[in-house]
Amino acid sequence: MFLIVHSGLRVVLNKEQFYNMNKAFSKEKGVKYDQGKRMWCLMPWRELDSVVDVLTFGAKKYSPDNWKKVDVEKYKSAVMRHLSAWFQGNKVDEEDGASHLAHAICNLLFLMWFDNNIKRGKNA
Repeated sequence: MFLIVHSGLRVVLNKEQFYNMNKAFSKEKGVKYDQGKRMWCLMPWRELDSVVDVLTFGAKKYSPDNWKKVDVEKYKSAVMRHLSAWFQGNKVDEEDGASHLAHAICNLLFLMWFDNNIKRGKNA
């Protein structure tokens, strides 16, 4: 379920309604000066769900944010293992049944986080 709050109005949508909302809004005509802003409408939300499922699996298996305590080199190897498996035709990870690409994306996000935070002296 998704909760959308705008100008004090609260709307609860199921996943299908949320996904279809973008289609409905895209048919409306109007002007919005949003040049240079992030284009979130380009995000493939269903595929992102798979990535979040992998993150959730990891949080249950280990603990939330445990990945921040792991040596960054482990994620370099992990992303390559998942991509290699995918390129060889193995679409899903045997342990959790999730896409190897979703696992690879998680590992890339972890690497990006380390690159953005640890190398700059932050530990968010």
